[in-house]
Amino acid sequence: MRVCLPHCLVAMNFIELPDDPEDTQHCPEERAAAASRSTWVSVGVNLALTATQIVVGVFAKSQGLIADGIHSLSDLVADFVVLFAGHYSKKDADEDYPYGHQRFETAASLVLGSLLLAVGLGMLWSAFRKLEAPETVQQVHVVALWVAGGALVAKETLFRYMLSVAKRVKSSMLVANAWHARSDAASSLVVGVGIAGNLAGYPILDPIAALIVGLMVTRMGWEFARDALHDLMDRAVDEQEVQAIRQTLLETPGISGVHDVRTRKMGDMIVVDAHLEVEASISVEAGHDIAVAARQRVLQRHRVLNLMTHVDPWKRPEPPRVP
Repeated sequence: MRVCLPHCLVAMNFIELPDDPEDTQHCPEERAAAASRSTWVSVGVNLALTATQIVVGVFAKSQGLIADGIHSLSDLVADFVVLFAGHYSKKDADEDYPYGHQRFETAASLVLGSLLLAVGLGMLWSAFRKLEAPETVQQVHVVALWVAGGALVAKETLFRYMLSVAKRVKSSMLVANAWHARSDAASSLVVGVGIAGNLAGYPILDPIAALIVGLMVTRMGWEFARDALHDLMDRAVDEQEVQAIRQTLLETPGISGVHDVRTRKMGDMIVVDAHLEVEASISVEAGHDIAVAARQRVLQRHRVLNLMTHVDPWKRPEPPRVP
């Protein structure tokens, strides 16, 4: 087993990660390199898709394809947000940020969510305008259907690649960006159906497809922004993970009880406060050593950045007196 420094033990918000200490761990340098590679791949794909979809959408007279191109453009902006956050989140702790810079990732997820929300609302407005005047909807050119199909394949492939990297290095920011790509794949599918319907003699299906894409993007943006905002406000981790940390503490030799366990997110990591109960008759030095051992076990087995402990004396209950 290879164990990195405590701040290397990371997990993400959108997939379940085990607390097994034998799990492969990744140091910040590895995570940053993997994140940079996958994001630059995404930049190249989204740059090509944005140009192709918008240009072809304008000439083929497809509002759905133009909306999909704008969505790809938002992905391109999101990629640069991820690169920016990835650069700063890997910085070591300093005097101004004693817990490190992991929350740059959470802030990036908030920006990604807000960006998706704004793009989605804009797409909804544009689609509603078209639906109010259906006579203005024109028949699209068949080339738009081929472009939509190509975009669907490219985005789904990009999603699977980025999600595999995110799971390997355990980064919630990369998960958010991967699912951003999946939302694009789903939108391209809807757009393709709308364009096909338009070509089959139902022109109104193209702006309806744009409307559905707008709804999908808005919903995903809201979810990402909401979760990131909760984490920035020190929301606790789920009860299952808290219980796992509590169990690790209880299994430490010398600890008789644990109470007042509190957690808060720090990027992909967790900061924990806990009261540890130790035998009242032992020395202060012995109690300190037990707390240090407990902290090391938690940092090795869980995605905990720091554990602050308070040692409480515990007295063994006296047996009842026999009258």
